[in-house]
Amino acid sequence: MSGPTTKASSYRERNSTADRALDILGMFTEERPVLTGIEVAAALGAAKSTAYRYLQSLVTNRFLEEAPGGGFRLGLRVLELARVARKSYGLSDVALPTLNALAGSVHETVLLTRRVGDLVVCLDRAESQTHRVRISYDRGMTLPINAGASALVLLAWSPPAEAESLLRGTELRKITPLTLTDVDAIMERLGQIRTQGFSVTRSEVDHDVLGIAAPVFDEAESVVAAVSVAAVASRTSQVAEETIVRQVREAAAEISRLVSVVQS
Repeated sequence: MSGPTTKASSYRERNSTADRALDILGMFTEERPVLTGIEVAAALGAAKSTAYRYLQSLVTNRFLEEAPGGGFRLGLRVLELARVARKSYGLSDVALPTLNALAGSVHETVLLTRRVGDLVVCLDRAESQTHRVRISYDRGMTLPINAGASALVLLAWSPPAEAESLLRGTELRKITPLTLTDVDAIMERLGQIRTQGFSVTRSEVDHDVLGIAAPVFDEAESVVAAVSVAAVASRTSQVAEETIVRQVREAAAEISRLVSVVQS
């Protein structure tokens, strides 16, 4: 059974003021918005005097403040940083009304994604009230850069040499038998996507799922995200697919316009 001595020894490896401050800030949760000095000392495996020294330093710098009923709560500086963080990740807020409108129009699941290095991250997802598609991609989840319509769109507008270098330096996972892993074949596909302005994939991430994606551009004409629709391939006719392509491209263009307005 671990006690204060064990905790204290584990902290000797990380005993700088910055480490302790981050540990304290990480103790706050929705269920525990206020902490006492005794609780902090016990969690750190430190003396109460030491814990209070760290707490007072955080109070002085406005990361914490004394709670009205005793103890400590997060301070105004944390709120200020949260506002900065929201501004840097505000793409979902800008895009969500358009995503919801698209989901309601095409009656399918709509995704907003962006590229982070060699991964594609799902930023947001809007569901149709008519059709529910069972896909493995949800908010916060990542996929490799070679898998699916969104991934290919996000890479297609990169300089070809940069895209090829990224692909050759990355482990390309074969999620389904139809996922592309041959770099030359992917590069050819990227050229086609850039020419036509959108991407269409079938069963490359999930079986029997049709993916249709278009790029979102910022004010500098750089691709910052992708809007995509995930539909059941076997129930989507050619006419319906063409309609979805048009609506996805219109939605991506609208979000691009909104992003440019926010950035200007």
